[in-house]
Amino acid sequence: YKSNGQAWNFRETPTSEIFGANVFGDSVMKDRLPKSVYKALQATIKQGKPLDPSIADAVALAMKDWAIEKGATHYAHVFYPLTGLTAEKHDSFLSPSGDGEAIFEFTGKELIQGEPDASSFPSGGLRATFEARGYTAWDPTSPAYILDNPNGTTLCIPTAFCSWTGEALDKKTPLLRSIQALSKQAMRVLKLFGTDKGVSQVVATLGCEQEYFLIDRDLFKGRLDLMITGRTLVGAMPPKGHQLDDHYFGAIPDRVISFMSRVEERLFELGVPVKTRHNEVAPSQYEIAPLFENANIAVDHQMITMQVLRMVARKHGFECLLHEKPFAGIN
Repeated sequence: YKSNGQAWNFRETPTSEIFGANVFGDSVMKDRLPKSVYKALQATIKQGKPLDPSIADAVALAMKDWAIEKGATHYAHVFYPLTGLTAEKHDSFLSPSGDGEAIFEFTGKELIQGEPDASSFPSGGLRATFEARGYTAWDPTSPAYILDNPNGTTLCIPTAFCSWTGEALDKKTPLLRSIQALSKQAMRVLKLFGTDKGVSQVVATLGCEQEYFLIDRDLFKGRLDLMITGRTLVGAMPPKGHQLDDHYFGAIPDRVISFMSRVEERLFELGVPVKTRHNEVAPSQYEIAPLFENANIAVDHQMITMQVLRMVARKHGFECLLHEKPFAGIN
């Protein structure tokens, strides 16, 4: 398996070398950023201090050089609008230099803020379509990462998505606000009991169990309801007592193990700490679960996990269904 110019042999390469290989994480920042910039950024990430805009250019330069070395040609502000899906707009690093040539460029301004068109995203009636301006704002508390696929490599930057008047148009903004509110009130309680010495914030953690169904792609394409809605709308109920819940934690089929191994390899590269895999209760249902981590990062990793599950499933001749109960009458 080859990723970003690197050849991985997963039978011989220790997982510790693979884990986080495509993440602009702490070790990469420490190596590539000036010491003062690194300290200022870590104060934002670990202590919740406001981001110093003056360091943005230095971070953007280091991020761009690292991404290009990994084979990236584009960058994308990744956000979670009220569609329930991940959204992203790709921009090229290439910029015309004015003399008939072009250079790779990525500025602090482009890192901190983007301006995608918000006209077609749900807004809860906050504004009319012709007033639809939205901004993506860099979330430095969640690390950027490289998403590699056969048709190109992209630097993905987690962001929040807000209207030009400051209303949240996504699911990350309320999450970040709630994390801050919870920390503030928890600190009040610690102070009340006199146990706040040396504590600057209280961190929420999260670990998601992702259950999913794998359906043979040829069979999937024969069911219009599955293709359109991700669940069955027609068909007979299973016979009484034949719900087939007897294979919970059973032996995993070879074809599925191959798929699971490939998913884990991709997720390890992206720094997602997946730990558990097993047969679930229903036929063709399986589960993957990570370790607990910072709630904001865990949510970003959950979205990455769902994306990787879908991408890898198609390469193995499956379709991955993420609906929690796609088949009526089955446990």
